[in-house]
Amino acid sequence: MKNVIKKLVKAVICLVLALVLAVVILFTYLTVREYRPADREALEPAFAGQDALKPAIGDELTVVTWNVGCGTLGDNADFFMDYGEMVYTADKDRVKENLSGITSTLLDADPDIMLLQETDINSSRSYHTDETEVIASAFPDFDHTFAYNFKVDIVPYPIPPIGKVESGIMTLSRYGIASAERIQLPCPFKWPVRVANLKRCVSVNRIPIENSDKQLVIVNLHLEAYDSGEGKIAQTNMLADILRTEAEAGNYVIAAGDFNQAFSGTDTSAYPEYEGKWHCGLLDESAFGDLLTFCQDPSSPTCRSLDQPYATAQDKEHFQFYVIDGFIVSDNLEVISVETRDEQFRYTDHNPVVLKVVIKE
Repeated sequence: MKNVIKKLVKAVICLVLALVLAVVILFTYLTVREYRPADREALEPAFAGQDALKPAIGDELTVVTWNVGCGTLGDNADFFMDYGEMVYTADKDRVKENLSGITSTLLDADPDIMLLQETDINSSRSYHTDETEVIASAFPDFDHTFAYNFKVDIVPYPIPPIGKVESGIMTLSRYGIASAERIQLPCPFKWPVRVANLKRCVSVNRIPIENSDKQLVIVNLHLEAYDSGEGKIAQTNMLADILRTEAEAGNYVIAAGDFNQAFSGTDTSAYPEYEGKWHCGLLDESAFGDLLTFCQDPSSPTCRSLDQPYATAQDKEHFQFYVIDGFIVSDNLEVISVETRDEQFRYTDHNPVVLKVVIKE
């Protein structure tokens, strides 16, 4: 009997040691392979060096911002990070269906510029579909850029694990993008969480304006979601510095994306936050100075909670909604309208937001 117990104890010890060794090897590998972007990196526009259409003073622009949810977060989905249960939230057919719906919705908006977030290019969760290629093929005459904000060989949690992720923010423009740059935002996470986490950034795209020495500067962004709050503040402050600098230079600035925060000047009282749900931050508009205008449309929510599937929710009236997507524009652009288009979260957990502006003298 003693021999049996000794063998059992030895087996348990060996198993524990093997698991510890496996974890050490995994995190050593992830640390060596960690995505470490420079503070600033040039991005290559798809039509770089080619003659391209330019906007002109007096032109009206239609701009869409939309978090496309990796093509996996349709109305059937919940997600474990938002107190749901799913890790893989769509099969391959549903990814294809979501992307088809996303591209159709974008085409219907007839935009001049699109700022998209959570676009996968080679991720396990979206079956290694290059979503930038799918979307770009629907707009063959549009220039575009892509900036990574999530690049990990394997995200090892939960069970089953998320797996490989290559994802980022995509900007498309009817007008030629002369140059573009990825600017790294502060990362609030320390090792070892950092090695398998997002590296948030902004994508700054510069478009020449006809007969002007000023530029149309398009800033695509997706700020922190799952930090304690300090990360959002640090990233927002850096964003404010970037936008103020461009506006003070006299450039025409449009920044848009998923802020994961409500704007302090937007009335979101129609969407109270319920206990036990994901909590969004609050962006202080006063930190951005006097040359920038904040544009959100709270008539419809821009985002839903992923604690449960939307399609089968019994109480949609008291579902957890947010207004966290919108625009910041310089005051040399006249805002005509901003509209959140209620797509009932069929293809992603966000609704598209459409801005119309005129380029002023």
